Amino acid sequence: MALRGPLFRLLRPQLGQTCQQSRAQSVAVLGAPFSRGQKRRGVEHGPKAIRDAGLIDRLSGLDYSVHDFGDLNFHHLEKDEPYMDVKFPRSVGGANKMLSGAVSRAIGAGHTLVMLGGDHSLAIGSVGGHAQQCPDLCLIWVDAHADINTPMSSPSGNLHGQPVAFMLKELTDKMPDIPGFSWTKPFLSSSDLVYIGLRDVDPGEYHMLKNLGIQYFTMRDIDRLGIQRVMEVTLDHLLSRKQRPIHLSFDIDAFDPSLAPATGTPVNGGLTYREGIYITEEIHNTGLLSAMDLVEVNPTLGATREAVEATASLAVDIIASSLGQTREGAPVSILEIPSVKDDTEQLRL
Repeated sequence: MALRGPLFRLLRPQLGQTCQQSRAQSVAVLGAPFSRGQKRRGVEHGPKAIRDAGLIDRLSGLDYSVHDFGDLNFHHLEKDEPYMDVKFPRSVGGANKMLSGAVSRAIGAGHTLVMLGGDHSLAIGSVGGHAQQCPDLCLIWVDAHADINTPMSSPSGNLHGQPVAFMLKELTDKMPDIPGFSWTKPFLSSSDLVYIGLRDVDPGEYHMLKNLGIQYFTMRDIDRLGIQRVMEVTLDHLLSRKQRPIHLSFDIDAFDPSLAPATGTPVNGGLTYREGIYITEEIHNTGLLSAMDLVEVNPTLGATREAVEATASLAVDIIASSLGQTREGAPVSILEIPSVKDDTEQLRL
């Protein structure tokens, strides 16, 4: 596997062993600069934009041991003909296979994983690789879009609108054998998934959400119930039977475009800053976050430099909040408050 950045050597423990361990002290950051899951180029620069916005320093300030493993080096096929209406199937399938292996090794080595996209088709590999180590994981999908189209229901054929369909066992008979994806099999039940922030759902997706009984919260639900109640129901739905690892897949377009303008498919009426931060704070407070994706930051789509910086900075805030940054201040360890006497003695020296 080719990687840019530090040498990526990770040991693999017994399957599921790390899912039972605390992940509080070690974070792995892995970039996935990939854009073939949709039509707008530029999203492959998302990992660099998020790092440039200060991600590594922010996480290091939270008392984590931070391991930045650089970016995966994806191979783009010269010829990748559509299958049915699915665009770049072999490129997307190959990229996700590579990502799946990298994610599995990072989690297997005991790290909490942060995957920087890249478009949301990468969740196939990210969540799939996580599931190799933690088969009982649950998934929280924060997004304006449901991304659960099948190749037959997708209006666009873009695979960033289809990743969840590859994961769900209940959709096995709805998914054709797409070139590039023979390596992956469905691993998630519909009861293991919750959506938050939906406001642009295709007709076929709406049918699947209802028919499969998937728990989801639209922006109208958030307005009606409040974000506190939404998170209470979300975590009760996923964790009431047993405590298990959480995978958070966060698309920056879940936010209102006034906050995150540099993204490919913005939809008005999205999350406020406080709602987005509350979601991630509550997930962190469970102590069960095992891996997360932050995707769809596209620096080429910001109208100004300020718009790009605001979007990337928001991505850093979301990741840091998921990993324990609080609005009361970062939880840096201080053993005791210095006394006036100590300060006076320092001055004499």
